[in-house]
Amino acid sequence: MFFIFSISAGVIQALSFTLFYEIAHFVYWPSYLIALTLSVIWNFTLNRKFTFKSANNIPIAMTKVAFFYVIFTPLSTWWGDALEGYGWNGYLILGLTMITNLVTEFIYTKYFVYRHGINTATQSSEA
Repeated sequence: MFFIFSISAGVIQALSFTLFYEIAHFVYWPSYLIALTLSVIWNFTLNRKFTFKSANNIPIAMTKVAFFYVIFTPLSTWWGDALEGYGWNGYLILGLTMITNLVTEFIYTKYFVYRHGINTATQSSEA
């Protein structure tokens, strides 16, 4: 499920990136940051409920995910902006960054954010 929800988040990220990059004519980094933020919110919400089925404290889980993005976001923004400066295509950079994000976020989320909370949600606790 993580992969499927990440693909849907990737669609949101790619569409919003295109909106800002091509239509609004923003440079790479603000287009990327806005698109990444939208996809992270979508992905976190769906994966917590459906993939990991976690009843963990939501603010704590969000804080842990935010910590991941405190590291990932500046690094990926920096390398994306640098690669675009070298003439790389913005969509190639976005695609490679999204793949990197998918793999690293899955590992981080499964083994740190929800390590002891996977499958702890029940129907009664979600009502």
